[in-house]
Amino acid sequence: MTSRSKNLILAILVLMTAGAAQARIKLVALPERAATVIRLDNPNSTLIEEERVLTLQQGLNKVDFSWKGVSIDADSIRLTVLDHPENVTLLNVSYPPNEAALVWEIACESNYAETVRISYLLSNIDRLITYKAIADKTETKVDLKSFLIMRNFSGEDFDEAHILLDYGQAFDQGIAHEETKQMLFLKAPDVPITKIWTFDAAKLPWDPEQLENRNVGIPVSYRIVNDKKSGLGDFALWGGKARLFQDDGSESTIFLGEDVTKQVPVGEKTELYIGDSRDIVVTQRKMSDRQTNIRRNRANQIILHDTDELITAKIENFKDSPAVLTMIQHIPGQWEMKDCNLKYKRKDASTLEFEIKLPARTDKGPAVVNLKMHYSRINVRPGRVMR
Repeated sequence: MTSRSKNLILAILVLMTAGAAQARIKLVALPERAATVIRLDNPNSTLIEEERVLTLQQGLNKVDFSWKGVSIDADSIRLTVLDHPENVTLLNVSYPPNEAALVWEIACESNYAETVRISYLLSNIDRLITYKAIADKTETKVDLKSFLIMRNFSGEDFDEAHILLDYGQAFDQGIAHEETKQMLFLKAPDVPITKIWTFDAAKLPWDPEQLENRNVGIPVSYRIVNDKKSGLGDFALWGGKARLFQDDGSESTIFLGEDVTKQVPVGEKTELYIGDSRDIVVTQRKMSDRQTNIRRNRANQIILHDTDELITAKIENFKDSPAVLTMIQHIPGQWEMKDCNLKYKRKDASTLEFEIKLPARTDKGPAVVNLKMHYSRINVRPGRVMR
C-alpha cells in the first residue's frame, strides 16, 4: 500500500463495552480495496466506487472512514451493503468535528466478512477527449479514433481500477497521483464524410472583385454524422480537440488541420474545419432595398416602415469534381420571404441555411449556380424620431 493510499483509511471499531461505546480505535490491518470503478460519465465530477470486505461482529460496529489529503466531497459519500443487506443495517452517520472523516454505525445480526460498496465524488481527476481522423485520398471517408486523456491530481493512488465513460470501450488501468494516461477507447473505421464549403454572409465579403486579392478563401470542413449509417450512432460523442490527416497515396499522411468539436448527440452532425479553399467563388449583391408601407407621426416623420429587398448571389465551382456549399444568410428583425429559388432551413429567427450542390466545372468554364432571395422586412424602425 502506498503512502497516499494510507490517507484514505477504512477501519472497524467494535463496541467492546457500554462504557467504551464512544471510543474510536483504528485497527492496524486495513482492508484492501477488492475492486474500484472510476466513472467519468459526468464531465464535471468523478464518481469513485470501491468495494471493501469488512469484518463485522454481531451487535453494533463503528466504521471510521477518513480522507486526509484527498479531495472528497463529504456529502457524496455513500455505503451500500452487498452480501447480507437484510441482516446488516446502517443506523446512522456522524462527522467528527474538525476532521476529514465520518463514522458509520452498523448493526449486524451475526459475524460477517461483509462486502460493502463505498461511493463518493472525488475532485481533481479530470479527463480530456481527443480525436484523430485520417481521410482517404478521395476524401470520402475517415478512420476515426477517440482517446481519453486522464489526469490524476486527487492525492490518491489507484493501483488498479475499472475506468468507464458513458460510451466506448471500458478498460482496466491503474493511475497514480500526478500521473497522466492516454487510452484509446473508440475506433470507427470507414466513417463517411462530406466535404463542405461554408459561406457566411455575415463574415465573408460579398464581392471579391472589390478586393486586391479577388479570390477569397472559403472555409472547408469535413462533415461527420453520428448515426448508424456512418458506423456510429450508439451514443453521443463527447466534445474535444480533433486532429485531421489525409492519406497521400504514398503510405504517408498529410496534416490538414485541427479543430474542436462540441458534443454531438445521436443523429446530429459535426463539421471539422480543415482550411480555406479558393476553388469556389461567391459574389453576392443587394439589387433592391426600398421602403414600403410607410407610417408617419403628426410631424410627418417616418416612425415605421417595411422594406422590399432583393439579394442575388452567383456561386462558381472551379473544381473538377462536384462540391457542396453551405450558404448562411441573415435577415434581421421580422421578415417574410416572397420568393426564393433555392430551398433553405430556418436555423433561428434571423438565420437561413442553404445547402447547395454544385456540379463539377466543364471545359467551358466553372459550374455556376445562382441564388435569388426576394423578401420583405416588416415594421422597421428608423433612427429615433422626436414627436
